[in-house]
Amino acid sequence: MKVVIVGGVAGGASAAARIRRLDEHAQIVMIERSGYVSYANCGLPYYVGGVIVDRDELTLQTPESFWDRFRIDARVRQEVTAIDPEGKTVTVHVLDSGKVYTETYDKLILAPGAKPTVPALSGVDSERVFTLRTVEDTLRIRRFVEDQKPKTAVLAGGGFIGLEMAENLVEMGVSVTIVQRPKQLLAPLDADMASFVHAEMRRHGVALRLGETVTGFRQDGDSVLTLLEGSEPLHSDMVLLAIGVTPDTHLAKDAGLRLGIRGSIAVNERMETSVPDIYAVGDAVEVTHFVTGQKALISLAGPANKQGRIAADNICGGNSRFHGSQGSSVLKLFDLTAASTGINEKTAKAAGIAYEKVVLFPASHASYYPGAQSLTMKVLYEKETLRLLGAQIVGREGVDKRIDVLATAIRAGMTALELRELDLAYAPPYSSAKDPVNMAGFMIEDLESGKVHQFHWDEVDDLPRDGSAALLDVRTAWEYQRGHLDGFRNIPLDDLREHLDELDRSKPVYVNCQTGLRSYLACRLLTQYGFACAHLAGGYSFYQAVMKERLAQSPYPCGMEKL
Repeated sequence: MKVVIVGGVAGGASAAARIRRLDEHAQIVMIERSGYVSYANCGLPYYVGGVIVDRDELTLQTPESFWDRFRIDARVRQEVTAIDPEGKTVTVHVLDSGKVYTETYDKLILAPGAKPTVPALSGVDSERVFTLRTVEDTLRIRRFVEDQKPKTAVLAGGGFIGLEMAENLVEMGVSVTIVQRPKQLLAPLDADMASFVHAEMRRHGVALRLGETVTGFRQDGDSVLTLLEGSEPLHSDMVLLAIGVTPDTHLAKDAGLRLGIRGSIAVNERMETSVPDIYAVGDAVEVTHFVTGQKALISLAGPANKQGRIAADNICGGNSRFHGSQGSSVLKLFDLTAASTGINEKTAKAAGIAYEKVVLFPASHASYYPGAQSLTMKVLYEKETLRLLGAQIVGREGVDKRIDVLATAIRAGMTALELRELDLAYAPPYSSAKDPVNMAGFMIEDLESGKVHQFHWDEVDDLPRDGSAALLDVRTAWEYQRGHLDGFRNIPLDDLREHLDELDRSKPVYVNCQTGLRSYLACRLLTQYGFACAHLAGGYSFYQAVMKERLAQSPYPCGMEKL
């Protein structure tokens, strides 16, 4: 059996190695357009920033190592330009010599990945306008930074690559401005959770021009102008386009393969395309979203590696299936970590899913043990079935641990209430006896059982302030004096029982505290004394983060700070 693989990196390289492990006698040819057949794509921004010093560390495998270990014929700087499905051949162009030849196959795997989205804007081909996708792109940017020593940079786009590059450039002393049309960074997050990312970026001097549209670029001596719609142009020494990626599928289209959303390659669960003996994996293919069941494009290394393995299994006579991706991701941003899994509110609404959510501010580990940091967690679940839909976490420590637990719970089909029962490791330096994931389950239990009701930050301004309801802030007097919501009266939680007669039981009570913990306790107290009560999810901290992009700092779940 002869297998030809178009593209390396995550999907193609993992498929090649898996085929060899399953079939010692298969002839495997891997053809890669760039000069690097297997490299750490996600590490590229950190090489530009000097965090990864040795460029060889980016290379996971070379053509030589592939041959020595696996007897895989890996050919770099060669581009497949055409596929003949009937003749089972591919046409290959050797980029360095210009030679063109034909390669036969029994099975073909397409792993061309995705290419940076480059809009048709004037000046986009300037030598000071960069994209970042391949090792060659990285080396080009690194050489520019070392030789030209830029002082200013404009990044068009606020996704993973754009934010990682922003961090690395800032650490090198470059003043960075991020411009993008959407009004928030990091699309996997909801706008309220993205507010924490905005605050962290601004805290480190990154200027955010959100909701603005780039219309083109113009060389201006040793700098480049980024032209904006309705605003003055931005001067900078360099520009990075990080608008997103587009599936690289022209080969598949020309060969008559069925395409999916946004021109991606349509595949089934076995990673088979619409043409016999041709498989496709990685960023070029559409997948089924594990949570919604709808078709999606999810460009992440984890799914690409799994898909490569599945295609290899099936080529070698197996029956492996890819059951979808839920888009689990994590990102380091200066001192902050942002992570998500499953779907957010915007996606749930678009999919017509009736959902509920909880917001909490647990400590990363036992608050009495030194170094505890506040996490901001948001967990979504389906109202009727209590099926977990997604989670978002932002914090400085312990984010990756909790998002992985929640991602596993979603994949396992657990309900939101089952989070209560997870038996998670505990020691004071690492967690609390009731882990933040358990706490999310407890909160959902109270909501679903009717023990507590909640309202959200975007409902605060619409609360009645005409005396028909009581608006209550149960923080300490000191916290209240430092800032409070308009119209809210301060009665500290510890004094509430002594002031019940001052409240009218015929009127609903809306309660606020710093993070939602004390207001929950107040609502439980008030409810048992005959009051109709609801508390602000996430409390004043969440409201301030969303409305004024202020980061939560307290290591205590209740949000209190020592005087």
